[in-house]
Order: sequence, then structure tokens, then C-alpha cells
Amino acid sequence: MATSRLEINFIRLLSRCESLASEKRNETEWRLEKYVGALEEMLVALKKSPSKPTPEILTDYNRKVDFLKGLLEADKLPSPAEKSLANQFLAPGRTPTISSERTPASKTVHIQSKARCAGEMRKELMSTGVSNSGSLETDLRHRKSIPVDERQSAAELDAILQHHHNLQEKLADDMLNLARNLKNNTLAAQNIIKQDNQTLTQSMRQADMNFEKLKTESERLEQHAKKSVNWFLWLMLIVVSFTFISMILFIRLFPRLR
Repeated sequence: MATSRLEINFIRLLSRCESLASEKRNETEWRLEKYVGALEEMLVALKKSPSKPTPEILTDYNRKVDFLKGLLEADKLPSPAEKSLANQFLAPGRTPTISSERTPASKTVHIQSKARCAGEMRKELMSTGVSNSGSLETDLRHRKSIPVDERQSAAELDAILQHHHNLQEKLADDMLNLARNLKNNTLAAQNIIKQDNQTLTQSMRQADMNFEKLKTESERLEQHAKKSVNWFLWLMLIVVSFTFISMILFIRLFPRLR
């Protein structure tokens, strides 16, 4: 089936959005949001179009639009750790958008986004480590000249900050464990669904084979029934013929008395 004009425009806009998503989105981010909104509207119109593509192509289009939406939502998160976690759950498209692509552009964008988030997390950790080391040296210099009470209150403050830091690390570990468990559960559910699909396919194949066998046996039974009826008809014809010939002979041999 020929590609409609609406689908051609949708593919062009989708390719443009993927190229914008692969760039640094400081100035072009507002354009990308507008383009993604237009993509959603065009996808709805494409699903209602009489010349819409196959369900597999529509599913891939929907997957790519959802990926771009999730990418924009992940970029709006405040911390690099949250951005990296959100990027882990994004699902890029599986097929190239245009024929000149060797690999799907959405997969390339996904890899670039994860690398960008990892770089931001690395910078944040380095800056935090430098600031913490600098502040530690400054605290050590000033604590030599402050009174004992102030030192005690500063120690309590350090203990409170360390406690909060430990809580934040524990929360981050819990979030990572939760994400890991969610991923494992998703993979387990996918395997179960795949096994169920295989069992269903085998059952349908077995049902088709049984239907073919039943059809063959029905045809053989029908042919056998036809043969039985034919033999019965031939037997009746022989009996009738024999009776008729016997009556003729009887009349010839024993004529009527006068």
C-alpha cells in the first residue's frame, strides 16, 4: 500500500525531532516540545486515517513518540541521578525512521542521553568532593581557634549532617534496589508471557492438525458410506432382476389352465 501524505509528513517531523533530541537542548528545547506535541496530534490523525499503515508500524511510531515525550520529561528532573534513573526506563524505537539510517536514531539518542546524564553525575560528584575537601580544611583551621562549646556544637552539627547524608545514601540505595527489582519483575513477566504465547501457538498448531485429521477421516467415512449404499443398491437390483426372471420362467413353464 502506498504511503499517504500524512504519514510522509509524520515521518519527516519525527526525523527532525530525533535530530533535535540528539543535540544539546538549551535553545531548541521549546521547539522540540512543540514538535512532539504536533507529532502526537498527527499520530492520532494517522490512526484514524483510512489509509493508515500496518499495526506493527503504528506500534513503532507510538513507541518513538512516547520515547521523545519521556526524554523531555526526564530532562526536566532536578538532579542528574533522577535523570539517569528515568533514562533507564525509556524504550527507544526498534526500526530506522528513514531509509538512510543504519541504526534507529532513537537508540542513538538514548545512548547519548544516558552518557550525558552519567557525565553530569560525574561532574556533580567531583564538585561535591572538592567542596567537601575544601570545607573540611577550613573547618580544621577554624576549630583550633574556637571555644570548646562551639566545638561541641559544631561536632553535633557534623553528626547531624552525617546522619542526613547516610539517610540520603540509604534512600538512593533503596531506589536502585527498587528499580532493579522492577526490572527483574518486568523481565520475568516478559518470559512468562513469551512462554504462554509459545504454549498457545503450539496448542493452536495441534488444534489445526487435529482438525485436518478429522476432516480426512470424515471424507473417508463419507466415501465408505457411499460405497456401502452402492453395494446395497446393486444387491437390490440383483434381487429384483432374479425375481422378475423367475416369474417369467414360472409363467412359461406352467401356463394358465383353461
